[in-house]
Amino acid sequence: MNRKTVFDAVRRLLGRSFKQVEVEALDRALDAAMRNLDYAGNELALSDDGLDLIKEFEGCKLTAYPDPGTGGKPWTIGYGATRIDGRPVHPGETITQAQADKLLLVDIERHADPVRDMLGSAPTTQGQFDAMVSFAFNLGPDSLKRSTLFRKHMEGDYEGAANEFARWNKANGRVLRGLTRRRAAEASMYRGEAR
Repeated sequence: MNRKTVFDAVRRLLGRSFKQVEVEALDRALDAAMRNLDYAGNELALSDDGLDLIKEFEGCKLTAYPDPGTGGKPWTIGYGATRIDGRPVHPGETITQAQADKLLLVDIERHADPVRDMLGSAPTTQGQFDAMVSFAFNLGPDSLKRSTLFRKHMEGDYEGAANEFARWNKANGRVLRGLTRRRAAEASMYRGEAR
């Protein structure tokens, strides 16, 4: 990044020269941005923090259970997997923890790949990527793609995008406490706030 170009642009916006304290603050902001940003040339992958967030909210059950957000169908297992080796999960089915972990990694890539593709070369921090993958894992990549949240991210309105997470806390028209908590955690991760 050419810092002189950034400083010149900000100077023009302000219509004046910088004070030393402003130069130092802008330098710190640029340093922080460069630490956090990753562009298309450096393929983003879900971080351990993103994985932990998904695990926390999905929970892990080694016996098949009906999906509470869809009225019982499809049946899920592990961390929300609906398929094992291409076939649907059946009531009463059980798996091991190792199988649950393997299914989770497969499902994460199935959701992270489209998020990466949709973002293209748009500047995206690790936290933003992790939050959007968690969102897509829960609601599907198509929901993310059609959302105002995603549109705002692509426009560079990051605070507006972060505020959109809270709107996605309903299942079958009902506000769910677990979804409200998950969306708040995703918004926090998107903003780069420590958990």
